[in-house]
Amino acid sequence: MQPLSIGLVHYTVLSAILFGIGLFGVLAKKNAVSVLICIELMLNAVNINLIAFSKFVTPGDFIGQIFAIFVITVAAAEVGVGLAIIIAIYRNKLTVNLDEFDWLKW
Repeated sequence: MQPLSIGLVHYTVLSAILFGIGLFGVLAKKNAVSVLICIELMLNAVNINLIAFSKFVTPGDFIGQIFAIFVITVAAAEVGVGLAIIIAIYRNKLTVNLDEFDWLKW
């Protein structure tokens, strides 16, 4: 029996599925915290793609890993700022439902 080998297609399909789930969550969820979690899922899908392409296209270099670390850093900053904004909004409106945020509407 031949050992199972995981190729670039497998990583790409996994990444596409995770990105799709995250995109659906961003578009369908009404809770601001859930939207942030779904954005993180989408960023992790991008990280899987970056590392997979780095492994298969340039196996000797660490370009994909470096970009993934950059994306993780940006994601951590995004979560920190996003949660701070959500907490500030919650203190004023006592809700995190995105449908009730109408400050930018005419």
